[in-house]
Amino acid sequence: MNAQELAPTRRGLRASEELLTVPQVMAHLQLGRSAVYDLLRSGQLASITLGRARRIPAHALTDFIRTRLEQEAA
Repeated sequence: MNAQELAPTRRGLRASEELLTVPQVMAHLQLGRSAVYDLLRSGQLASITLGRARRIPAHALTDFIRTRLEQEAA
């Protein structure tokens, strides 16, 4: 782990622990709601459920993007 991952952010969470909402992921990936839920349903993008709310760890989004880039490069 690097120093940035260990340093707390303004909200008290480390950057690697930040949780994103579906709309935030939609904006980041520039995809629609259905496409993001398809990625979640298929397991390509990891998430957790808190009550009725779905949250995506920031590191899961980073891992998803990295994996897709590696697949495209192969």
